[in-house]
Amino acid sequence: MPPRILTALPVFNEVSHVEGVLDEVQRFAENILVVDDGSTDGTAEVLAARADIEVVSHPENAGYGAALKSAFDFAIQHNYDVLVTIDCDGQHEPRLIPELASIVFATEDEPVDLVSGSRYLKQFAGDSLPPEQRRQVNMQITALLNERFGLRLTDAFCGFKAYRIDALSAFSITEFGYAMPLQLWVQAVAASLRIVEFPVPLVYLEEERSFGGSLDDAALRMAYYKDVLERELACLPCRSR
Repeated sequence: MPPRILTALPVFNEVSHVEGVLDEVQRFAENILVVDDGSTDGTAEVLAARADIEVVSHPENAGYGAALKSAFDFAIQHNYDVLVTIDCDGQHEPRLIPELASIVFATEDEPVDLVSGSRYLKQFAGDSLPPEQRRQVNMQITALLNERFGLRLTDAFCGFKAYRIDALSAFSITEFGYAMPLQLWVQAVAASLRIVEFPVPLVYLEEERSFGGSLDDAALRMAYYKDVLERELACLPCRSR
């Protein structure tokens, strides 16, 4: 029996993208979940009009990490085998969903726990030029993770991922903001999960997209990421008890 695959999209105020992205995702994914993280721009009304998706709604905006945690919980509760996460801002190509998901169980005796998209593993024709500050922050955090944990990552922050559902129990997500991936990487290494990267095109449609508040300042965002990383490292002994 083929694995049951859920494709989940975290969404917050994406009324200009959500319809087109979902139409494209629907071409390549049978089971689709949208986690609406408290949208107030009409996104919720667009989602309510569709019969081809499941929707989990947060009453208020809780953060990117909170939306992904809701996707994890839904996938576990509904007995899926693979969870694919893809952002709803048009930066990822839904045609790659089946290929990304297939890597998880490509080798039956040694499944992959986490397949992480990378926008920097390979160059594609038509790749965008990333905003320089975002690229620099990504490179620094990726290098820090590699140095700390002996990883060989090239992209610490890509939201296009596939998870083996049985591996999701390794994660205890308490960081609900944009630094959630750092918590995820630390916990994945602590649980000795099998990780592979998968090359995906580099697409930026809105280079000036905001992180919100002080996080739009690259130096403050970097400090925030490092603080979350250090706090997660400090918590590891507690989690292992």
